[in-house]
Amino acid sequence: MTKTSKSTRVSNKRRNSAHPLQRLLNYGSQYRQQIWQAISFSIINKLLDLVPPWLIGVAVDILVKQQNSVIAKLGVKDIFWQFLLLSGVTIIVWILESAFEYGFDKLWRNLAQNIQHNLRLDAYNHVQELDSAYFEESSTGGLMSILNDDINELEGFLNFGANEIIQISTSIIILVGGAFLILPPSITLAAMLPMPFIIWGSFTYQKRLEARYAEVRSRVSFLNSRLANNLSGINTIKSFTAEEYESARLAGESEAYRKSNTKAIQLSAAFIPLIRMLVLVGFTALLFWGGMATYAGKISIGNYSVLLVLLQSLLWPLISLGEIFDKYQRSMASTNRVMDLLDTPINITTGDASLPIDKVRGAIDFKQVTFAYQDRETVIKKLSLHIPAGKTIAIVGSTGSGKSTLVKLLLRFYDISSGRITIDGIDIQELNLRDLRRSIGLVSQDVFLFHGTVGENIAYGTFDATDERIIEAAKIAEAHDFIMRLPEGYETIVGERGQKLSGGQRQRIAIARAVLKNPPILVLDEATSAVDNETEAAIQRSLERITVNRTTIAIAHRLSTIRNADCIYVMEHGELVESGTHEELLDKNGIYANLWRVQSGVR
Repeated sequence: MTKTSKSTRVSNKRRNSAHPLQRLLNYGSQYRQQIWQAISFSIINKLLDLVPPWLIGVAVDILVKQQNSVIAKLGVKDIFWQFLLLSGVTIIVWILESAFEYGFDKLWRNLAQNIQHNLRLDAYNHVQELDSAYFEESSTGGLMSILNDDINELEGFLNFGANEIIQISTSIIILVGGAFLILPPSITLAAMLPMPFIIWGSFTYQKRLEARYAEVRSRVSFLNSRLANNLSGINTIKSFTAEEYESARLAGESEAYRKSNTKAIQLSAAFIPLIRMLVLVGFTALLFWGGMATYAGKISIGNYSVLLVLLQSLLWPLISLGEIFDKYQRSMASTNRVMDLLDTPINITTGDASLPIDKVRGAIDFKQVTFAYQDRETVIKKLSLHIPAGKTIAIVGSTGSGKSTLVKLLLRFYDISSGRITIDGIDIQELNLRDLRRSIGLVSQDVFLFHGTVGENIAYGTFDATDERIIEAAKIAEAHDFIMRLPEGYETIVGERGQKLSGGQRQRIAIARAVLKNPPILVLDEATSAVDNETEAAIQRSLERITVNRTTIAIAHRLSTIRNADCIYVMEHGELVESGTHEELLDKNGIYANLWRVQSGVR
């Protein structure tokens, strides 16, 4: 292991051990100003929200003390003007409170949307940079759960939970400070007695809920994976009449998710009733001891009224801590999963060397290349291969011999274990990844078409292509005629993965896409293996046109499709065992000749 990779792993471990809230705050550092503004508005709103109880106390004070009230001490003796002044202050306070409530609500919600939007894009962009080995270990449904469900889970907490925690904290500070100023210490302590237990209980529940919600997020990931997998393979399920079997498997995943949620609910549901009992203790203590102190003349009726209302406005919202912590733990469990995804190291990094596509000659060299997939035996063993610029070479061999792996290594979907791969003498690991992949056009056996029109799929990767160029590419690929027979021609929707088209039609659209890209290097990976003889002939005619003066690598099982290649290589167990033209290989009477006899029916 290199020094760099070691330090990277240590750094990732440190990040992963951080608290999820800290990880979220670190990510949201770019919104620091907006966060502080939202916090300020929440605090000011809560301060203004605590003023009306005080105004009630002033009103009681006016009625009880009249010309000796608090307002009277300011020089306003007349009861009418005292209440008029109090009414004016009330209007101002309510208007300001409403304005700041609008402000914090807008700020927190916009902050939630901004973080959610950018986090999803950053996570998706990071996923695009990960190597193919990562996707072998991860399920599509699991990734969808993180990119969609987990990121959406943050919205609920940022919309409401953060503001509630700030406002409750503000209330505690104001009430505790005010109570100690107004009440005798003994009464204040009695009223505040439940508060440490409430706070301690909240954090205790938080820790216990953390593990349970982590399990919930994990279970929903498995459930989404099952759903995504089954929907992708729905035709296979139908053809093998496996509907009941898959329903039972889905029921098992759903039941596991339900049970993990039930465990979390059992714990979180008990929180509010327990807090309610503690609130009752504090409120009753103030009601009784405060009332007795007021009767004894130790505190005024107005202050007693204010404290009763304030304590209620604080203690009862503490009941909502259960719901807040519930949202908090759900969002923190989701935050951990999203941040873990963002912390996944990018193993295939781009090089610094540029390779303008118009400068590519297309000479390719594999030099003593060795490669093994993770936790598997070596697939390519010290392979050396020279592909001259502008020539067509073919690679044949039995299944599992490593033919398609060479293509993945050339495109750097994986990095080699040892050796070098060069294009025009430049090591591909030193090349800018975008330049490398722009210079190579891939037509594979498993054609992937996106949900959209035929024209959009042909232009995929060449997004600025005109309609004329799209049609020209389709004609070269011998796809234009069948496209024009479709209901809406080039505007026909192909369906998800191109399911509305036949295999041969999808293959010709893939070739048209490669023609439009016009790469200096063309790779055909079993491009005709799944089509009929007529379609194969049409594809062969189009390939003969587009491979002229272009470096072409053709991987094939059907030897008839590559018999005219400049050179044919035979692979077995990750090694090149034969090479030559079609005629030369037949004369050698080796592996290739035997394959040819089997396929052509010649004995």
